[in-house]
Amino acid sequence: MKPITIGVAGGTGSGKTTVALKILERVGFDLVAYVPHDAYYRDASDLPPAERAQLNFDHPDSLDNDLMITHIRQLQANLPVEIPVYDFKTHSRTAETRRIDPQPVILVEGILIFADKRLREMMDVKIFVDCDADLRFIRRLRRDIEERERSPESVINQYLRTVRPMHLEFVEPSKRYADVIIPEGGFNEVAVDMVAARLRLLIERE
Repeated sequence: MKPITIGVAGGTGSGKTTVALKILERVGFDLVAYVPHDAYYRDASDLPPAERAQLNFDHPDSLDNDLMITHIRQLQANLPVEIPVYDFKTHSRTAETRRIDPQPVILVEGILIFADKRLREMMDVKIFVDCDADLRFIRRLRRDIEERERSPESVINQYLRTVRPMHLEFVEPSKRYADVIIPEGGFNEVAVDMVAARLRLLIERE
């Protein structure tokens, strides 16, 4: 059978990763190949640390979509892939990779996955997780301080310099390509349950 490919997009801090994980829980971890777009950031290890920190990580060009498309095609052909492992503290790819085995469902998650027509056309279901900008910023601020050891000032500067402008230019407009829009992110249990039920039905039909 050909795997069902699902895309989960939304702005930074919208709750798209939470939605993706809840779908994984409800459908079954053993039935879903989870492919995060964040793993495909281009390697910047050849640049000095100060220059790496100034890169625009919220522009589509910062991500290696060609490699991701190759990997999704392999999974759709029921072949395993080795996806990159990205270190957000150093803004570089590590020497490690992570094996993803083919499954009945391929779940692709990331802020910019609907901004690339080639990626959109590979997806059977496109989900956009919507959330108010103030909540998204608070969540990002908390995550970057706690998980990525960033200072509040650096997070705020990056948000104003690249995150917000790129969201308005690329992420928000990509919402029009969604088949389903989920407000309130992972807190919207009704929407998550409906999506998961639909996926289980598609799997059973296949």
